[in-house]
Amino acid sequence: MCGIFGIESHADAANLTYLGLYALQHRGQESAGLASWDDQQMRVERGMGEVSDIFRPRVLKRLSGRRAIGHTRYSTAGNSVVANAQPVVVATSMGPLAIVHNGNFANGAELRSQLEKEGSIFQTTSDTEVILHLMAKNPSRDVVESLMNALSSVEGAYSILLLTDDCFIAARDPHGFRPLIQGDVQGAPCFASETCAFDILEAEKVKELEPGELVVARNAKVESYRMSHSRPTPSRCAFEHVYFARPDSEVFGDPVSDVRTAMGRVLAQEQPAPGAEVVLPVPDSGLFPALGFSRESGLPFEFGLIRNHYVGRTFIQPKQSIRDFGVRVKLNPVRQLIEGKRIVMVDDSIVRGTTSRKIVRMVREAGAAEVHLRICSPPTSWPCHYGIDTPSRDELIAAQKSLEEICEYVEADSLGYLSVEGMLSCLGGGPETYCTACWRGDYRVPVPPDSGQSRLFPIQTGEVD
Repeated sequence: MCGIFGIESHADAANLTYLGLYALQHRGQESAGLASWDDQQMRVERGMGEVSDIFRPRVLKRLSGRRAIGHTRYSTAGNSVVANAQPVVVATSMGPLAIVHNGNFANGAELRSQLEKEGSIFQTTSDTEVILHLMAKNPSRDVVESLMNALSSVEGAYSILLLTDDCFIAARDPHGFRPLIQGDVQGAPCFASETCAFDILEAEKVKELEPGELVVARNAKVESYRMSHSRPTPSRCAFEHVYFARPDSEVFGDPVSDVRTAMGRVLAQEQPAPGAEVVLPVPDSGLFPALGFSRESGLPFEFGLIRNHYVGRTFIQPKQSIRDFGVRVKLNPVRQLIEGKRIVMVDDSIVRGTTSRKIVRMVREAGAAEVHLRICSPPTSWPCHYGIDTPSRDELIAAQKSLEEICEYVEADSLGYLSVEGMLSCLGGGPETYCTACWRGDYRVPVPPDSGQSRLFPIQTGEVD
């Protein structure tokens, strides 16, 4: 999962891109980067950490130009090092290119292996770089044509922004796994993973790119192309609504807050908690589902868990004896709202189960009489190969244990999940237009058996000073 933003034909392109990335920080905190074209050279700054830590005023001052793209990274393919931070920038016979990517190529390892055999030398372990090598292998006087040819070879999920010395290009894969939205800032075209990036700039939403659409912006003029005549059934990622997107965003045409509230309402219908007295959300993604559960069940809604929003990327590791420190540094219970109460605790998902168990224990230690855990998505039983960093099936608790065993493991009094059908009923566009692979194992884009990372390691480079 990553966040991407870019803008064309604006005198303050780098600063607006910085603000767009700031709004998309929730989509990735490992690294961030920004590239701009100043009519003479491609300028790029990248670093490990969060956007505000990397792009200080002196750094942004170096990023002049009227065309810029940026990226916030949470790694799903490639090591978490500065060499894998995006944008990836290269010099080619077609001119300088800079690219950012949200998603994962299902055949990325296969393509990379073949390119290496043919002499390509990679500077990163990220699958994003594969696109640039495919373009360099078959260059064209028309960079748009070169990109379209390269994308015809890749399979899987991608929303891409490409910066050149001549134009700005945005592209979304034919299945539409990841969102990509076009906006307008006072006549300047801009593109982002979510609409919350437009709100901070007072930009207007123009449209969501269609699956398989490629948009070229050049001197504020926009042209649209279709990359392929085939139009597979869209496979939009439902986890964008469950967890990834900010609730103030609109994704896949639906307001995220409305979808999450509806999920909570259906969850209350499917998995009521008789005898419970109060509904507690696990912040932040559990807030709106808990609100929906509260409204449907008639139980009062309380902010019984408070999240610390100032937790940095790293912190001093405690001694082994300090139990549950990792969760406690992020969440703290409000004892007076919990003590003696029979609690319904609403969360977005359970992956390994370890975090859920720690939170249940925390609420019990705050005096809860009962803890009934309700999850506003189905059991996650299969890993994602399209841009989510879920672990292997061996590590997914729902793939290894029954509902009763999971409930016992997380130490809850009861456990209930939202059904796949219930979740899909809350999403617009039709249930067939959403990917359900992580719940059903029905991968619409086949994943090669050997989908591991490259055997090569990236060269260590310096961070932003």
